Amino acid sequence: MIIGAIGQTVAHANSAMSADEIIQRAATRAQQTNTGALPAFNYTKVTLTEELDGSGNIRERKEKVYDASFRDGASHLNLTEVNGHAPTADDRKKQRENASMFQRLLGDSKKPGDNGSFLTPEIAAHFNYKLLGETNLNGRAAYRISFAPKSPEPPAHDLVDRLLNRVSGTLWIDREEFEIARADVSLESEVNVLGGFAGSLKKLAYTLVRTRIADGVWFNTLSSGVFEGRKLLDSTCIKTKSEATNFRPAGEISKS
Repeated sequence: MIIGAIGQTVAHANSAMSADEIIQRAATRAQQTNTGALPAFNYTKVTLTEELDGSGNIRERKEKVYDASFRDGASHLNLTEVNGHAPTADDRKKQRENASMFQRLLGDSKKPGDNGSFLTPEIAAHFNYKLLGETNLNGRAAYRISFAPKSPEPPAHDLVDRLLNRVSGTLWIDREEFEIARADVSLESEVNVLGGFAGSLKKLAYTLVRTRIADGVWFNTLSSGVFEGRKLLDSTCIKTKSEATNFRPAGEISKS
């Protein structure tokens, strides 16, 4: 009876947390590292990017396959295929540039790569939050929290800041480990590039699903996005999808 009462008290304390408190714990969690205690994994990552013209026809399509690993607390991606062929030097250069761009967006995240959460304290500070309730996601209890840009908008120093000031959506935060389990993000209003001369982003719809692979180890296992805008004078739409599968202990041969 005493143990049961203690458990109910703890559960009530957790449910009484505010949205801001939950987000603060999640942002703090995202910065923590415990590399010595984390297991090592190998896995496969496949990304698909399609660029469509203003009529909806595919202008360019790229499918990339990565032989990936998780060790020392971070993910490492080795590009092995581009549209069914071995990657060129230019493909590898673009991969490095994209990795650098995403690292900048993640700010001071201590867990870069597929296991990294984008919820840094700097990014969290851009938004107001509201606790919508609790739910079950993939068999685990989670908080459901909406977020929207603060008003007035925080100062925008670059394109990333301007983008953060215009997006809103919903987060699902794992109740036990305070990791992001899912994120749905959309653009509230148009974002111009170089004052609108170089282009603009008119629509953004992005979903990220993260999965708990082991104790304290979460991976970005599925994401999809639609980005519509203008490059110079041309309308364009980019659709993306990324999936991480076939997780196995490091050293084990892939069964795929």
